[in-house]
Amino acid sequence: MRPYILAESNWKDIRGQQVDLAILPWGATEAHNYHLPYATDNIEVDRIAAEAAKQAWENGSHVIVLPCIPFGVNTGQSDIRLNINMHPSTQKAVLNDIIEVLNRQGIRKLLVLNGHGGNDFNTMIRELGLHYPDMVLASCHWFKALDKAKYFEHEGDHADEMETSLMLYLTPELVRPLEEAGPGHEKKFKIQSLRENWAWMERKWSSVTEDTGIGNPYKSTAEKGEAYFRDVTAKLAGLFQDLADADPDDLYE
Repeated sequence: MRPYILAESNWKDIRGQQVDLAILPWGATEAHNYHLPYATDNIEVDRIAAEAAKQAWENGSHVIVLPCIPFGVNTGQSDIRLNINMHPSTQKAVLNDIIEVLNRQGIRKLLVLNGHGGNDFNTMIRELGLHYPDMVLASCHWFKALDKAKYFEHEGDHADEMETSLMLYLTPELVRPLEEAGPGHEKKFKIQSLRENWAWMERKWSSVTEDTGIGNPYKSTAEKGEAYFRDVTAKLAGLFQDLADADPDDLYE
């Protein structure tokens, strides 16, 4: 058993265990090109949370990882078979219930570790923070923690070289041969402001990509995935430690 993983823990240990930070991995269930499984986001965020928590725990921080929420916002992918959408309003209700439990039990810090680009918890945290003023609430997109260009040749944001390399390292048995993968070609918006990302519109996924991937996966390797996993978990471990050890009344300088 890993004492920093709630799902593996038992009441004998948990009832007296100090918890300074709860970490909630939140993923999605969706198609990832032809070669990666629907649970890709969940596998990645769960494994990354566990490894970063292990490092934080071994450095003396009292953290615990909650079970991963496996469904994310997939409103732009409604026509892709079995992409399971959870509306933002539903996510807020789920998040509220979890915060309510933590707050009632005196666990005052929660980090939502996001593993899916369609999820955005910032506005929810703003609103829920008013209802739970004693809670320290934060969110983090793990996939934005590092400069991917230092590790991977091709850009992308879905079933790309980064995600494929990670999965080749973490669960190679779930990755189909790369020759079966689609090229992950992405059609861009014709409107320039949308292409430059200072204006935003949701992408209609099936109009943007033929294989559901965005980013060329063909240069992916387990070695690249291992190097990226090692560095991203080390950086996240630092965040976990900083949040766990922080004084809620002394957060600014």
